[in-house]
Amino acid sequence: MEQRQAERPEVMHVEVSDLTAALRAGWQDFLAAPHYGLLFACIYVIGGWLIYFAVTGAGQLWWTLPAAAGFPILGPFIACGLYDVSRRLEAGLPLDRHATLLVIFRQKDRQIPSIAAVIVVFFLFWNFLSHMIFALFLGNAVMTNVSSSFAVFATPAGLTMLAVGTAIGAVFSTLLFCLTVVSLPMLLEREVDFVTAMLTSCAVVAESPLVMLAWGAFIATALFVAMLPGFFGLFLALPVLGHASWHLYRRAVSWPA
Repeated sequence: MEQRQAERPEVMHVEVSDLTAALRAGWQDFLAAPHYGLLFACIYVIGGWLIYFAVTGAGQLWWTLPAAAGFPILGPFIACGLYDVSRRLEAGLPLDRHATLLVIFRQKDRQIPSIAAVIVVFFLFWNFLSHMIFALFLGNAVMTNVSSSFAVFATPAGLTMLAVGTAIGAVFSTLLFCLTVVSLPMLLEREVDFVTAMLTSCAVVAESPLVMLAWGAFIATALFVAMLPGFFGLFLALPVLGHASWHLYRRAVSWPA
């Protein structure tokens, strides 16, 4: 494990060219070690199938919360696997499945669990708030099975609920993006506390707000499109975006030599 760093990182200005360069580097990393990306993406795909089954399967709604909660809990650890692969390729180090899995396992004793806890709090609060929004606008509506009938969402109350929920969800997603966009790869590379990592992540967004928010919008759109064909698109989108996130971190944050 590296020695604790006393230096503070320098936040760099990010341009659109940095985003495209990070995506190209992410694609090259995926091609260089596709089995790692496919392995980590498989966990998300299986999780997506479980959630779909919970929502659509008769009498299986109790699966929804524990299945969905696994994403924010496991997500940072799985992302560290992709970051470690990109870090090794960048440094010219040999790839070793055991070493990468060991790096992921060691994160439990570092700062990644604290970031995971923050993400879980966001998830649980949003889950509670979304139920509140539904009850506020559609609490008096005739109860219908929304998985088979979407007519309730076409009503004025339903459309208002969708608009309000989307706006509030966008605020939550943007805040979580600001806190984690570079903090996760930073915690893998450096011995810093998670608060410093999150503050640095927010500083990166503040330094290049339009470019970084465009990056967040691109990630959200790419993942949404990737989930449409039965979640199979995640086998490509998740590894490429994960590797690209490492390279964007390297462009956005500079450490003293």
